Amino acid sequence: MAATGQQGTQHDEWDAAEGATGQRVRVLVYSDHVEVREAVSLSLGRRVAKDLPEIELVPVATAAAVVSAVEAGGVDLLVLDGETGKVGGLGLCRQLKDEIYRCPPVVVLVGRPQDAWLAAWSHAEGVISRPIDPVVVQDTVARVLRGALVDG
Repeated sequence: MAATGQQGTQHDEWDAAEGATGQRVRVLVYSDHVEVREAVSLSLGRRVAKDLPEIELVPVATAAAVVSAVEAGGVDLLVLDGETGKVGGLGLCRQLKDEIYRCPPVVVLVGRPQDAWLAAWSHAEGVISRPIDPVVVQDTVARVLRGALVDG
């Protein structure tokens, strides 16, 4: 159950348990299909785990927008759709990892579990196969974020 704080902002039990530091992680979600971006966004929610900060979503539909956002900085994790037309998330992940110093961690979406080897080729830190399962999305993103926050 959510409660409203003194300044009119919403807080939940996790906020109370964690002290609601106000810290956020920015998660960029890339796909040329709005349905995929929405499915990932809904799966992530406001926070993927009690011990992790709230999530600020950055949905994008083009590879150019991904590159611009990563180069500008301030993105903590990328979720890239490997099934995106023209510039797929797997190739884009490989490009970013090869070209961007301290590229944020990446989770890729693949069409089927047998494509996990492509995720390894792309240097992604996490892989999620379709159909999109919200529990798998949360678990994978939480694991990768924990690793990034410890290393970062």
